[in-house]
Amino acid sequence: MIATQTTILVVDDDDHFRETLSDAMALKDVRVEGAVSVRDALRHLSQHRPSLIILDVQLPDMNGFELCRALKKDERFRDVPVVLLSAKYTEPADRAEGLLTGADAFLSKPISLESLWDEVCYLLDR
Repeated sequence: MIATQTTILVVDDDDHFRETLSDAMALKDVRVEGAVSVRDALRHLSQHRPSLIILDVQLPDMNGFELCRALKKDERFRDVPVVLLSAKYTEPADRAEGLLTGADAFLSKPISLESLWDEVCYLLDR
């Protein structure tokens, strides 16, 4: 079961997605912090270590594959689960590339909140 101190960093430039996810996770006693870009995420990560990161592949300043690869090479974040999300990169080769970056899951948008919650629970409980 997920503890109440669980924090998820959502890196996505879609304000509506971040807000919806934040509201849904609050109902499950999970705190969501948001970042709109890689630069914003790195600023946040310099001060906080989330329990899990949900990372959009298409971001305005860098793609999520590159950030995931960098996080998995960093000792501070190597064991933080990363869920990559994408509406554009949905082919099997894209999924393989995402998993090769070190991501723990690769999900296609649109995604139901229940499916995303199931994945979050799985990754945090293992």
